[in-house]
Amino acid sequence: MSQLTDLAPSFSPRPRSQRARSAAVVAALASGFLAAGLGLGLLAVLVLLLWITSPYPDSGPGGALHLVADLWLLAHGADLVRTGTRTGAPAPLGLTPLLLTALPVFLLHRGARDALTPQDGRPPLTPLATGAWVACAYLAVAAGVTGYALAGPLRPAPLSAAVVVPLTVAAATAAGVWSAAGTPAVLLPRRWHPGAADARAGAAPRAEAAARAGAAGVVALLGGGALLCAVALVAHAAVAQQSFLSLSTTVSGRFGVFLLAVALLPNAAMWAAVYGLGPGFAVGPGSTVTPLGAADHPVQPVFPLLAAVPGEDPGGGLTWAAAAVPVVAGIVVGCFAGRAAAPVARERERSWRWWPTAGVTALAAFGCGAGTAAVAWLAGGPLGTKTLAAFGPVWWQAGGAAVAWTAVVGVPVALTVRAVRLRGAPPLPVSTSVAAPGGRMRARRWTWGRQGWPVWEPRSRLAEEWEEEPGGD
Repeated sequence: MSQLTDLAPSFSPRPRSQRARSAAVVAALASGFLAAGLGLGLLAVLVLLLWITSPYPDSGPGGALHLVADLWLLAHGADLVRTGTRTGAPAPLGLTPLLLTALPVFLLHRGARDALTPQDGRPPLTPLATGAWVACAYLAVAAGVTGYALAGPLRPAPLSAAVVVPLTVAAATAAGVWSAAGTPAVLLPRRWHPGAADARAGAAPRAEAAARAGAAGVVALLGGGALLCAVALVAHAAVAQQSFLSLSTTVSGRFGVFLLAVALLPNAAMWAAVYGLGPGFAVGPGSTVTPLGAADHPVQPVFPLLAAVPGEDPGGGLTWAAAAVPVVAGIVVGCFAGRAAAPVARERERSWRWWPTAGVTALAAFGCGAGTAAVAWLAGGPLGTKTLAAFGPVWWQAGGAAVAWTAVVGVPVALTVRAVRLRGAPPLPVSTSVAAPGGRMRARRWTWGRQGWPVWEPRSRLAEEWEEEPGGD
């Protein structure tokens, strides 16, 4: 009987929990493989459709599939190198169509979010583990695609594929995990945040508010840049139409040019946004197109979107309209931060003080600058050598200008929004004094008025509330 008792742990439900965990791991891996397969499949459909309808195909199905692999890696930010040039020297291709990048980012985001959703009574993994398994599966496919693309005439740069692709996958997966879990603190190891309640009670809500406000600022910059680019294209519609018709004479060729122009529309929006921020962008090595004018304006290649590039002389109305783009982005960041500081109007107990509101807005400005720098880095790059060696904005200049604009405009807007939402709320009771280190006593001089702004309170009114720190003199 005692021997049967000793064997009892082998009949415990622990193997069942291990099987459930293995099932969750398999589900996370399947989400990563599915996201990679869907992205490759959609690109393969488009490329093979253009190859079939082209009257002059340059290569067979193998060349079309190599082009699919190259475009898939380019969508993740990897640089490509073209070897079959007239001069024999390799020509780099590093300008990533941002609309093409949106496809794998969306699929990874959706895959990580779905992997965190419990199904069939299966206990889900931790958010960090789920994101890691999804990313590992996706990167396994990316490694195979990279090895296949290295044998083609247009091949990925090995260092860029080994560094940039994992970074893009990690960022998209982290965004999906955050979207499913609801707070950025879940991306940290458990020993850094013992529980979700402690994380939410601490700095997690403010970090989440700053992240949302910064992302909203980036979206506002892209939206303003898209509107500015659309106005410029309408103003130069004749030039854009002429360049579009001159690039190809066949229906399939013009359809390919149209798809490329659509894929590059977010790039043009980012260029216009950085133009409004002030640093401008380059259209060739040594050239800079800014609101104040264009320095060393080169001969532009024929492409429809480049018809919207301003000339050498600064434009009057377009320049002033471009300056409104960063102002609107700063207002958006301030509105998001101000609403987060006072989530419920006329309830001061659930609102933040003015200095956390300003701090969250400043943090959101840095987040907006980081996002702008990342998008600007992806939106530019070389298209070849000599006059095609540099296109787009400088990422660190774009990010720094975005931080400056959104911080200067966003902080006053956030404080104003917070004060307006708290208008008419009853003031908080005057808090007691805080003892300084060493046991010395001091009273708080600041209290809060009815409009949500700090009010200077005389020391005499607070003298009766002075308290001495325990252990003081």
